[in-house]
Amino acid sequence: MSVNMRMNDGSRALSLLCAWGAVVLIMAACAPRIVTSGNLPDPERLAEIRDGGFSRDEVAEVLGSPSSVAMLEGEVWYYISKRTETVAFFEPDVSDQQVVIVRFDDKGMVSKVETLGLEQARAIEPAERETPTAGNELTLFDQLIGNLGRFNK
Repeated sequence: MSVNMRMNDGSRALSLLCAWGAVVLIMAACAPRIVTSGNLPDPERLAEIRDGGFSRDEVAEVLGSPSSVAMLEGEVWYYISKRTETVAFFEPDVSDQQVVIVRFDDKGMVSKVETLGLEQARAIEPAERETPTAGNELTLFDQLIGNLGRFNK
């Protein structure tokens, strides 16, 4: 009888070990996955950039190439970074976002440097309309007839 008791104790221990192993695996699968994307300059290097004291080339040397460049109101460089956390199969949640904006004057020197965080971010809803294109709208029949004489031997 004592042999059967030992086997029951061993199978119970194995069952308990397997159950704890399953719990650990489930908890590990629920750990958030953190993804950082973009180009965020080092704060110490960013502090080196002064208004009027740096040219485009010097900024590129200190901070690296920008994430985006706008040229509508003078030249503006954007350094954009975002950190998202995803838990299991849920939608990613933006935990941190930074945009460093470097504005240049017409001489190519830094005129202003500003940093925007997640607090200033705005959600943008895409428009649902279609953009019209220039040109003719051809039917299938027009396309077939139009291609009859275009084949080379």
